[in-house]
Amino acid sequence: MKKKFSLGALLFVVFIDLVGIGIIIPILPLVLLESSMTAGLEDSIKTFLTGLLLASYPFAQFFGAPILGALSDKHGRKPILILSMIGAFFGYTLFAFGLLAGNIFFLFISRILAGFTAGNIAVVKSIIADTSDEKSKVKNFGLVGVAFGLGFILGPFLGGVLSNSSLIPWFGIETPFWFAALLLFANIGMVLLLVKETLPKPSNISINLLTGLKNVKKAVYYPNLRIVFLSYFLFMFGFTFFTQFFPVFLYDRFSYTPSQIGLLFAYVGLWIAFAQGIMVRPIAKRFKPHAVLRYSMLAIPIVLLLLLIPEDAHYLYFILPLMALANGLNLPNFSALFSNLASKSSQGEILGIEQSLLSLAMIVPPVIAGIAAAVSSSLPILLGSLFVFTGWAVFALFYKEKRKEVFEEV
Repeated sequence: MKKKFSLGALLFVVFIDLVGIGIIIPILPLVLLESSMTAGLEDSIKTFLTGLLLASYPFAQFFGAPILGALSDKHGRKPILILSMIGAFFGYTLFAFGLLAGNIFFLFISRILAGFTAGNIAVVKSIIADTSDEKSKVKNFGLVGVAFGLGFILGPFLGGVLSNSSLIPWFGIETPFWFAALLLFANIGMVLLLVKETLPKPSNISINLLTGLKNVKKAVYYPNLRIVFLSYFLFMFGFTFFTQFFPVFLYDRFSYTPSQIGLLFAYVGLWIAFAQGIMVRPIAKRFKPHAVLRYSMLAIPIVLLLLLIPEDAHYLYFILPLMALANGLNLPNFSALFSNLASKSSQGEILGIEQSLLSLAMIVPPVIAGIAAAVSSSLPILLGSLFVFTGWAVFALFYKEKRKEVFEEV
């Protein structure tokens, strides 16, 4: 009963956290495209700066995520979870100040700060790994996905509403960031009161700024883990083209406003919640993670190409659920695969490395997409499809289930 209560509290924390993240999703890619800060600049410069701004967060996260993951193995899950939330709180606050002051430098600093301390999901997965056996990991990671999906439904919707000055005159593009900061402040209190410490045994691993590079190098030493890492990296590298610049695509092709983008992303979140809440459990009982990934990964590049066909935005509401359903299976099964390939004492580190790889995969695509979008807003999505397909091909051709070696921190 205690475990269920702790898991329920943790899922609620994830939900509130994702509401805060979701709030800024329909806003952030359009900030520099519509702001007076970039008035007079050519569109190609605006999209390039947008790419750099979007890349600054994962760049900082690449160095911060494995440090936070390893720290959670050394000092406990709960204090690191709180630390990551404090960083996000100040990140949102500084971004809002930057928008009010018209200062691009503040925007970049806020995203770097929030990125470096962004270890929430990795630490949450470590807590779940601490209290789950191998069979229940996919199911419990799927529950995190449900909380993610539900937060993703409400967050973008709120972001679209809070940025709409036609509803309330004092609403503006900075309002969603203030609201996200308030949510983070409340969430810190909930973690303090409701989340229990679950670290089974503290580790003595040394930690420094290059922890991410060293851990990835060590993890890649194991052949089977190397294939999982490479396929995951290529998959997320390609998918980032879509996630980061899809709002720009909607803005350019269909003249979507932040409110309309928020509603569309909320609709996608509904399907993500359905996939991870309804589909993951029965599939996890019948199939192992690697078997699911061989098919669910392949669906993504196909759907990305389908998104480029419609000239009427209403057709997107039929295509995007396919994306949400496939990715609703991809993410928890990848997490379970990583976790199963690590020892009990290394869950925080291996899942921190997963987050670090995700960050690494998210650094370059926004920059490339910022340049490509100046040619065509469809080009980033086309590139994304190509890279995701390559990630699937690596996994389908080279991953082998049998393995003796297990990743373990030194």
